[in-house]
Amino acid sequence: MNQPANPCRGLLIVFEGLDGAGKTTQLGLLYDHMLQQGQDVVRLREPTEGPWGQRLRQLMVHGRGGVTPATELEWFLNDRREHVDQRIRPALDRKQIVLLDRYYFSTMAYQGALGCDPQDIQARNEAFAPPPDLLLLLDLPPETGWRRLTQRGTPSHFERLDYLEQVAGIFDAMDFPYLRRIPANQEPQVVQLQVRRETQQLLQRRVQTGG
Repeated sequence: MNQPANPCRGLLIVFEGLDGAGKTTQLGLLYDHMLQQGQDVVRLREPTEGPWGQRLRQLMVHGRGGVTPATELEWFLNDRREHVDQRIRPALDRKQIVLLDRYYFSTMAYQGALGCDPQDIQARNEAFAPPPDLLLLLDLPPETGWRRLTQRGTPSHFERLDYLEQVAGIFDAMDFPYLRRIPANQEPQVVQLQVRRETQQLLQRRVQTGG
């Protein structure tokens, strides 16, 4: 189901990993670097600030309550469908570089850990959501992620250690041609150098293919 990169559109670079892995930090560093290099780049995140994304963010703060994993999954799909239609695909059509903080791989991992089928989640998302050109998966032991979360404040209802361990298992099992794993248990500057190296290789491949 994975499609090759379309040279007539922009590039989609996705940051994934456990809570505490440093996705937002690394994406921000890369975004600033690419702006300085004169790249036409935009940064996005999921869940979004739209109506479905707001519902999901409320779950993170207040807990799932009576919301079932199946209902939560539908909210993610609704939020992502709007995001693809309104932000992601238009940016790619403008040939921009899209840096995205979380995508359907997080849904596969986090909802998969609640009992949903990760392969089914992937198929349902890829029916409308373009696969990335580069997936940067920041690898972090669940215990380290948990420690980082507790050090910076009270973890959300999504951030229990046993839950993170199940999520990590699903991330570990992922295997895509566009996936690159980067050890996140390093200094941020070291991680960023690896992020930039993978991104530069993608940009060079695009030049070589004439995109």
